[in-house]
Formats: sequence, C-alpha cells, structure tokens
Amino acid sequence: MATEIRSAIDFYDRHPISADIIRAKLKASRGHLDKVSPEELYPHDQDHYGGLAANEALAALLKVGPGDRVADFCAGLGGPARYLAHSYGADVTGIELTPARVKGAAELTRLVGLDSKVRVVEGNVMDVPLPDASVDAVVSQEAFLHVPDNARVLAEAYRILKPGGRLAFTDWIAHRALSKADAELMWQGMAVTELYDLKAYRALIESAGFTVTSVEDLTADWAEILKVRLAMYIKLRGEAQAAGTASGHDAFYESYVRFVALVSEGALGGGRFAAVKA
Repeated sequence: MATEIRSAIDFYDRHPISADIIRAKLKASRGHLDKVSPEELYPHDQDHYGGLAANEALAALLKVGPGDRVADFCAGLGGPARYLAHSYGADVTGIELTPARVKGAAELTRLVGLDSKVRVVEGNVMDVPLPDASVDAVVSQEAFLHVPDNARVLAEAYRILKPGGRLAFTDWIAHRALSKADAELMWQGMAVTELYDLKAYRALIESAGFTVTSVEDLTADWAEILKVRLAMYIKLRGEAQAAGTASGHDAFYESYVRFVALVSEGALGGGRFAAVKA
C-alpha cells in the first residue's frame, strides 16, 4: 500500500497546475496580488472536470448551506473548498495527502481571505484526522482513483458524518476492464489504482452503510470536457517548462493522452454518486 501512496504524492508534486503557477497567472493578468477576490481564482484553481458547474452539481446533491461543516476528501489546492465556503457559507476542512498541495492550498486561501472558513490539512483519506459524527457533508472530485482501498475511504466518510449527513463525489469508472498495458500506463502515468463500474461502485457505497440516492454516468460529458482539458494541459505543460516549474512527467503526458482516447471510446468514464448516512 505504501507504493501507491508514494506514487500519488509524486504525481501531484509534479503536476503542472500548482499554487506558484496560479499566482504567476494572477500577477500577470492584474499586475499585483493585493486584494484578490475568490472569484478571481476560479479560472485557475478549479482543477477538476466541469469547473464551477461540477461544484454546483455536488453542492446541490449535498444541500450545502451556511454554517454546514464539510469535509473535502483529496482537496488538492483547495479550489472547491474555497468555492463552497465563499458561495454557500460552508465551513470546509480539506484532507490532502501531498504536502506541497497542502502548503499551496493555505497560501491561496490566505490570498483571498478565506482562511477563517477553509483549512486544508495534511492527511490520508483512509484514516481521516476528524472526529466521529463531526461533519454535515463529505465531498470529493475525481480523486478516489488514486486511493488503494476505497472501502476504507467510504467507511471513513461514514464515520465522520453526522446521522443524516450527505456524501457526494465524482470519480473515474471503468465500463470494461482495461488491458494489462493500459492499466500499467494509467498506474505509471497517473497513479490510478482499482477502478469500478457504476454498479460495483454503488455496491461499495452501500456496503459502507450508506443509502445511495443517485448514480449518474458522466462519461459522455467527460468525453467533451477532456478534449478541451487535454489541449489546456499541453499549453500548461509548455508554460510550466518555460517558467522552470513542475510540468508533469512524460509518463503522465502519455497516460493522459491515452485516457482521453479511452473515455472517447467509452472504455473509461466518470460517475457522480450521492448517498445519505442513515
């Protein structure tokens, strides 16, 4: 299990979207970094498929409101956490494995003055550093593919949720088993562990004790989004290389290109899941 965890950290340490890149883009566009609003970060810090619309869809499923305590599993640089805090008045604690992204999330959150409502802490979503029955909602976006034991993740979500608490997340799904070569490429390039189809994922959520309220197949939507994101990534990779910052490793580039093709072919895709703790 330690091998998977180490690889996920390496993957995000070398990811081309970083706090440094975001700050550089902001400074280039506005000339300084004084009095940055949360909205000004949105074009740069929403590192997930579907951007703000994806946040809105999950927020609606979670019924997030002012004062709700939300845990964001695999929070990354904190973009969705800041969005939920600023747009809905939630108090958000993000759990993030990669130290560099925890640091970057804190820097960006302070930059827009949301550090009283958002904190991203270093931790493992298989052993969440939050008390039992302490949050109203758990959210995550496209992250559990990196986790070697999703049953433990869902059990942790169940543990920290209050009775009646809500879970909503998106993740990769596999409509058919990958070839050995593709599975190895996804692992080497993007630290992808086990993938499930929609039915198996639903069963996994239910086995943690949840009542599933919705399961949506996002594959068709992702196929279009990913074509645009691949072009964006190629551009970011070039910019990061020019700036002398992390640009992603070659295996990531190769695996990302193949991933987009597999989604377009309908072999891989995305799912959005919602559930309630009884």
